[in-house]
Amino acid sequence: MKKLLVAMFVFILNGGLAQAAVKTKAVTYEFGGITLKGHLAWDDAQKGKRPGVLVVHEWWGLNDYAKKRAEQLAGMGYVAFAADMYGEGKVVEHPKDAGQMAGEVRKDAKVWQGRALAALKILQDNEMVDAKKIAGIGYCFGGSTVLQLAFTGADVAAVVSFHGSLQPPTPEQAKSIKAKIMVCHGALDTFIPDEAIVKFRTGLEEANANYQIIYYSNAVHSFTVPGADQRGLKGIGYNADADRRSWQHMQGLFNEVFAGK
Repeated sequence: MKKLLVAMFVFILNGGLAQAAVKTKAVTYEFGGITLKGHLAWDDAQKGKRPGVLVVHEWWGLNDYAKKRAEQLAGMGYVAFAADMYGEGKVVEHPKDAGQMAGEVRKDAKVWQGRALAALKILQDNEMVDAKKIAGIGYCFGGSTVLQLAFTGADVAAVVSFHGSLQPPTPEQAKSIKAKIMVCHGALDTFIPDEAIVKFRTGLEEANANYQIIYYSNAVHSFTVPGADQRGLKGIGYNADADRRSWQHMQGLFNEVFAGK
């Protein structure tokens, strides 16, 4: 009888575990009269509040890649929200269209930072999220976006830029930074001039900001994106080693900033 009860318990336990999974839902929000449509992901097996991670897409828009990264983070125990920086969840395929849409956002700092802050608020207000434990990550355009988020003085523990452009902060912005900053950069990335990196570093160092820049050998722009080579764009390509190592570095930073809070 005792063995039967144990077997039944194991069966029920395994059945419960089998039903637990990463859940997702579309979240509509707004900034400046523009409707934005993000992608929320979480593991419904977890109970109680947990850290949140904001994910910001490349210049192509909120595509499947950004959504899958959010789901990957959810599987690691975070609540992840993939933001929409263009409105209506727009996604484009042609570089000219992508450049135009990213440029429209970048040209107005209030819009750029405001949309990022609006996405952050989705996490801050979520009942599953510990609002004191939030970080942001982004890819290419998204990398520069999470840096802009840090420049606003937003209450985030860390931001991680994967092959993002490195616009230097103003002295006022640099002094406002609360987040620890990690920049994951391809050593062969021709899209980001060395002079831009020096100016970026100088701006942070003058304000004594907490940052690190990690270079990955043989890696070009978009090194974390499988299939990037198929875009047919010079200087863009996937690098499995750099992808894996940069993700591990991100996890190390998250373990550091979320521990004990």
